[in-house]
Amino acid sequence: WLVKTNPVHVDHWGTYLTTPQVTDQQALVNIAVTVNNQSKQTVKATVRTTLFELDASNKPTAKVAVTKDAAVDVVAGERKTASSQATVIKPKRWNLETPNRYVAQTVILVNGKIIDTYNSVFGIRTLEFTAHNGFLLNGKRVQIQGTCNHHDLGALGAAFNMSALARQLKMLKEMGCNSLRTSHNPPAPELLELADRMGFLVWDEAFDAWKTGKREHDYNKIFAEWHEKDLTALVHRDRNHPSVFIWSIGNEVMDQQDVALTKHLADIVRREDPTRPVSNGYNDPDGGRGSGAVMSLDIMGVNYFFNQQPKWDADPRYANKPTIGSETSSCVTTRGEYFFANNPYRNWQISSYDQTKPDWGCSPDDQFRTNARFPHLLGEYVWTGFDYLGEPTPYNSDETNLLNFRTDPRKKAELEKQLELIRKNNPPSRSSYFGIIDLAGFKKDRFYLYQSHWRPDLPMAHILPHWNWAERIDSITPVHVYTSGDEAELFLNGKSLGRKTKAAGKDFRLEWNDVKYTPGELKAVCYKNGKQWATDVVRTTGEMKKLTLAADRSVIKAGEDDLCFITVKVTDKNGLLVPRSHPAIRFSIEGAGEIVATDNGDATSFVAFRSNVKLAFNGMALVIVKAKHGVKGKFIVKAESDGLTGAALSVESK
Repeated sequence: WLVKTNPVHVDHWGTYLTTPQVTDQQALVNIAVTVNNQSKQTVKATVRTTLFELDASNKPTAKVAVTKDAAVDVVAGERKTASSQATVIKPKRWNLETPNRYVAQTVILVNGKIIDTYNSVFGIRTLEFTAHNGFLLNGKRVQIQGTCNHHDLGALGAAFNMSALARQLKMLKEMGCNSLRTSHNPPAPELLELADRMGFLVWDEAFDAWKTGKREHDYNKIFAEWHEKDLTALVHRDRNHPSVFIWSIGNEVMDQQDVALTKHLADIVRREDPTRPVSNGYNDPDGGRGSGAVMSLDIMGVNYFFNQQPKWDADPRYANKPTIGSETSSCVTTRGEYFFANNPYRNWQISSYDQTKPDWGCSPDDQFRTNARFPHLLGEYVWTGFDYLGEPTPYNSDETNLLNFRTDPRKKAELEKQLELIRKNNPPSRSSYFGIIDLAGFKKDRFYLYQSHWRPDLPMAHILPHWNWAERIDSITPVHVYTSGDEAELFLNGKSLGRKTKAAGKDFRLEWNDVKYTPGELKAVCYKNGKQWATDVVRTTGEMKKLTLAADRSVIKAGEDDLCFITVKVTDKNGLLVPRSHPAIRFSIEGAGEIVATDNGDATSFVAFRSNVKLAFNGMALVIVKAKHGVKGKFIVKAESDGLTGAALSVESK
């Protein structure tokens, strides 16, 4: 960004708004404004800030308060901070359901003339973190139901796109996710803008390495010179965002037992913003607590290893230290792939029964049990919300895997042997399997497992696997049901296979592991508190006959950045998805649009994302389109495949 200003102006990230007193009747807003004088003479500047409500489209509406004018003398070439206060009557609080926001419009006047205007979006809310009663937002307990997310946007690569991330966050919200961990780097500022607007809490993370690097060319090379500047910049940039509620100084750093360095970094953050707690993600939580490094933090972040939690809860040093699962599960699956005979791996894919994990991880169910066993935990951040480019564990031969067992020589030796074997086999995998949602943005079964637990009041049911197994007639084909209910009865072609009940805190799915495959219809009827709650049905489909197209929206802006995501499904004559179909699909476009990328969610596909021909993967593919630069009007997106009835869809750019 290039910012053009008057020589006398509000400094870069030069406002700091806090709300030290909040009640239903009124909120006190403290406003610190740093004035930068890049002119050649001392100026007498007047600083005035007006507060407005902000609507969902970022437009100021009702004026709610004005500060008293603050006069400052700023010497040429220097900065000076002016502080003021305002009171908002009957404030509309920011929360997850109604993320109300305000904007502070600051003006600088010299000789009675406005020479600079600076807008700062903020929210009014209270945060409280306790070791025994969890996290309180505006005085109400909120269990953190979070996901870790890498920065890339799948087929679009690493460059940020607002419409692509908004699509991802909408899906996470539908699942019940309420918090995002920016693993493992500062986020794009637009992510925080979306989180503010959509109602997500953000764990804002700074570093993946301190003094000691994990790779040859890691951040440790410049840590000594840059860590304080970078950490200060992060806090200054992000501290007005109501979504940001925890600062993180690191992720699984090699120096996580360094007491002095941990305190040094935490103190930098507190110096710049004492209103939020500081944490760190530990994959050696016993070492971090045993060394005493954690004593410098406000919140303990545990990555995976909860075995010693009772010990540390009883330790007087940490008995009152709030703890959160800063990284959990690491379950790995491939959308639409189901393998049997207790072998979850085949053809560099992973079975979607949602039970497979690396040695350091656990199934989602096991983590839910951990959270139930330790109800004082603030919650968890699952690894990961979406698949991402790179790191295709368990087919990942990167030596940084060994860092997960830095304190366990036996496990480390076992993993070294596995990595050597993987290198010899040269896997074709190019993206991760960790995601709850695949690289193309298609929901895996796991999406519904998390939704069933994270949205207990939503009537829902989901059956897996699909029911197209012509080669498995009369073979045992386990059936699992995810539901927010507490009981379910399973029917195969109208015949009951029995009714099963969840044990609270122990069961998070219902299993029928002795079902013999017979073509037809599987139906789950789910109950809650004895009453019918939700149903789901899967059917054996016919042969693939046609393609269908569905867009996430039909109207987009006529600009470079606004994208439309179109899902392609391969269906039978009745419109049912054919789950094991992989035809080649040709995409074309007519009119005012162009194709940006295509994908199918297959982690082993090396077909270029820019290719207009893509194999369907388990019946689905994605085409991403946009309007030609500055061109308004309609365009037609077409999908064709040999032997199938094609499909077309109209999108309008305005």
